[in-house]
Amino acid sequence: MGWIDWCEQLLASAQGGTVLGPWEKLNKDFYQAFVQEGRWNMYIEGIGNTLKVAVLALILGFVLGLLVAMVRTFHDQRREERPSFLLGVLNLVCKIYTTVIRGTPMMVQLLIMGFVIFKSSRNLVGIAALSFGINSGAYVAEIIRGGLMSVDSGQMEAGRSLGLNYIQTMWHIIIPQAIKNILPALGNELITLLKETSIVTVIGLRDLTKAAQLITGKTYGGFMALFGVALIYLAMVMILSWLVNRLERRLRSSER
Repeated sequence: MGWIDWCEQLLASAQGGTVLGPWEKLNKDFYQAFVQEGRWNMYIEGIGNTLKVAVLALILGFVLGLLVAMVRTFHDQRREERPSFLLGVLNLVCKIYTTVIRGTPMMVQLLIMGFVIFKSSRNLVGIAALSFGINSGAYVAEIIRGGLMSVDSGQMEAGRSLGLNYIQTMWHIIIPQAIKNILPALGNELITLLKETSIVTVIGLRDLTKAAQLITGKTYGGFMALFGVALIYLAMVMILSWLVNRLERRLRSSER
């Protein structure tokens, strides 16, 4: 008799009122949560949606955060010079953006995007990615701004003296140095972003957490499904942490 046949017999026995031992109950619960009716496919779909949201949000958040950080850094560096009206307006917009986004809960932002702004759209992955990207951008902006400000001001002066404009100096000289300083913080932001995607269930997206909830509703036992999802998240976070640490070591070795 195979393991699946044995588990089906255990399930039938439990439904018939037979009291199962701890090991038998563990096998039955695992079978119900991951194997029965091909439920492992729901976890695969959930992992796919979770990674789609996290990767798209990461790209959007980094681009948005970089732009906001450059505007605010440029404004701070020109305080003693003749003020620019356009730069002042852009800096004010960036400050309002970071203040509002960091001052309101992520779930509220997601609900507003899903049920108010894009209430007629069914592209739940896109809505979630946009919401998390905008949220992450505010935190990434402060991380990058701190890294840019940590680079010696003489680096900017050296770049300008070589004939580079502000954008070129930032891109070729300042940002490469700042990346090494901010990489640990960016890695933590990525890990936080990945874990926070678990709240996309509030707009109906089938991510890992939603898969566990649906399976719990069918099996009437949440321990195995939720514990399994927790282990999957832990595995993904450990892989991300390993990749970030490896990138950090490579960047440090390139300085020698």
